[in-house]
Amino acid sequence: MTGLQTNHQPVSAFTAAETAAMDTALEAALQGPRGANPLVGAVVVGPDGSQLATGYHRGAGTAHAEADAIAVAVSAGVDLHGSTMVVTLEPCNHVGRTGPCAQAIIDAGIANVVYAVDDPHDPAAGGAATLRAAGVSVRSGLAAERALELNRRWFQAVDAKRPFVTLHIAQTMDSRIAAEDGTSQWISSPESLADNHGIRSRIDAILVGTQTVLVDNPRLTARDANGDATGKQPLRAVMGLRDVPEDAAVRGDDGKVLHLPTRDPHEALAMLFTAGTRHVMVEGGSKILSAFLGEGLVDELIVYLAPTLLGSGTPALNGLGIGTLAEAQRWEWDAASGGAVQFLGRDLRLHLLPEAAAVPQDPRATAQPTSRQSASTQSTSTDSLPARTAAGTAMGGY
Repeated sequence: MTGLQTNHQPVSAFTAAETAAMDTALEAALQGPRGANPLVGAVVVGPDGSQLATGYHRGAGTAHAEADAIAVAVSAGVDLHGSTMVVTLEPCNHVGRTGPCAQAIIDAGIANVVYAVDDPHDPAAGGAATLRAAGVSVRSGLAAERALELNRRWFQAVDAKRPFVTLHIAQTMDSRIAAEDGTSQWISSPESLADNHGIRSRIDAILVGTQTVLVDNPRLTARDANGDATGKQPLRAVMGLRDVPEDAAVRGDDGKVLHLPTRDPHEALAMLFTAGTRHVMVEGGSKILSAFLGEGLVDELIVYLAPTLLGSGTPALNGLGIGTLAEAQRWEWDAASGGAVQFLGRDLRLHLLPEAAAVPQDPRATAQPTSRQSASTQSTSTDSLPARTAAGTAMGGY
């Protein structure tokens, strides 16, 4: 991977207080949602080594972790002059939905910044240089491997210039998404449905196949318990070669529908990326779910598991091209975004992400593996730290 490489300091360059603060920042980052932006945590450390304030990023359009920590400190009447900001990602240097964190740090009088890894977005990167130019001491590389692993799939999506992909399955205990007669409303509990609509309100796009549109005629909007549209609405993407009927509910009346005339998940994501989508949730039927899982394109998996048995009906998946146990996809429980397992009414909400190197690679990719793709290895070398590339996002990065 080409680009600017930051000079990172050896572990001995960091104090015990800074190391402890980075541990806190990494834990705080897990409270945020995965998606278009990375998980980021920040801690302000006083001259005496005490942790003065902790912040984290709550998703696109909300305060960044550094600004959140500063706000917490200011609301508590804490003087930040001479303090140290410890953050899991390089402070941003751009004006997007929120202001640049580098300038917020300067304005707060913070004297030192310690961060784990570079921001990979060219539009957002450069915060470290801005801070240094203003006289702030900046060091990087503390807990870099852990910070890379925290956002491993986000980094991969950025490198591939595709949206971050969340895949959602609502199923019975025997992995059915519909009964034999096609009925499926509702397998999930009201609490699961509400959780799903909450996700819809923060993603950029929701994707289903043309078969789902023709059979179920879904609206694909974010709605409240009364069924009324609420909050930010996602782009409604329909993938498949068949046309979307003019009277399909998915068309709505706001123009936020996009037909993706392809059966190739890679092509669909490329079209969405070109349209400005940086976080898409894949729903729909077995074919669509299996296609994205089979290509290793799912960055986050959310399963709503209902305590129900059908015995027959439509399976959640219809084949991933796996012929033997040795080829099985392996997934990890994800502690971010509310935790790996939650009770939602009668249902279980399971939250997972792919194991490193556990999913197939795009056979068309010719680039060599990036350092971030091997970030889960426990090495003390700085060779595995990220370099910047002109990936770009709709928001200009984190």
